[in-house]
Parts: sequence; structure tokens; C-alpha cells
Amino acid sequence: MKILVCISKTPDTTAKINFTDNNTKFAEAGVQFILNPYDEWYALIRAIELKEADASTIIHLINVGAADNDPIIRKALALGGDEAFRINSNSHDSFYIASQIAEVAKQNNYDIIFTGKETIDYNGSSIGGMVAELLGLPYVSLATKFMLNGTLAVINREIEGGEEVNEVALPVVVSCQKGMAEQRIPNMKGIMGARTKPLKV
Repeated sequence: MKILVCISKTPDTTAKINFTDNNTKFAEAGVQFILNPYDEWYALIRAIELKEADASTIIHLINVGAADNDPIIRKALALGGDEAFRINSNSHDSFYIASQIAEVAKQNNYDIIFTGKETIDYNGSSIGGMVAELLGLPYVSLATKFMLNGTLAVINREIEGGEEVNEVALPVVVSCQKGMAEQRIPNMKGIMGARTKPLKV
């Protein structure tokens, strides 16, 4: 099985946020950036759990951003990603980002594409749906549980006033939120191994 996990760089939740240019532009100076928590804690960790259940699983990571995103990509590799792609761009346009992810996905025939439910800076929740549409794949958003039964995915998701269970045949695009997996910290072996894992730009 092949899994693609979409990851992004966001300001640390404890960072003090300032704006410049008459409060129209985010001031990045002095801000600590991290791997977006929804991508890390839920999407990536669930992919790693699936790999632990099936050692033949391959986890690829994808990020659309500049070279200063490499440290967060290396962290994701340290957690358990096998290989990473970075589309070299400074664009923050959701459709552009989704189209770049979709182009890479078309070339690699992934069984599962995981995204976080949103980034904690833009809160757009749009990338997963756009990627699914561009690839012509089913999309399940706000997933809290993901189980596999052969080539059938059983996905619990939050809806207003409750929860629903969806069954869908792979391949599928899923956006992940709290409940999908438990947070992990990279161990020393993972950190050392991440230095030599492929990161293609």
C-alpha cells in the first residue's frame, strides 16, 4: 500500500503574531514555525500506525513551500515517513497548492491520501477536497477514525450533532482531526535516519 501525507508549516501556537505594511502582511521575523499539528498528530501518525500493521506500506510526504520548510519535512521523516517531495513555491493559494499535490499524486497511484483537517494559521479546510476533485477520488472530511478491511476503508467522521460511519473503496482522500491517532515524539533512531531519507525538490 502507498500512502501520501500532505504536510505544511505553520507558526507555533505559542508564537506572538505581528503584522506589517499597515496590518496587511504577516511578520515572520522571530516567529517559531512547526509542523502543522493536524498534519502531524493525526494524518501522519495514522499513516505510521497503518505501516506498523503492514510493513509493506510506503509513506510519502508532500509539502508545497520554500527551502525553509525543509526542517519540518525532516521532522516528519524522523517520525516515520519514508520519502518526501517538496514543491518549491511560495504560493499560499489553496487551489495552486492542491493542484501541485494532485500532479504528484497522479504519478504515484496512492491508495490513501491523508491531510490534516486544516492548517492552524489559515483554517481553510479546503486542500483535501480540492485534491480529491482534481484526482476524481472520493473524499471524507473531519475523520476521527480510520480502519482498513482489505481494500475497503471504514471511516468515522464528525457531523453536526453526532457521528457517521462511511465505507469507501480505496483509493480515497481523507482529512484527519482529533481522535484519529495519538501524538508521538521522534526518537533518536528516527532523527538520525531522517538525515539520509530522500527529499526531492
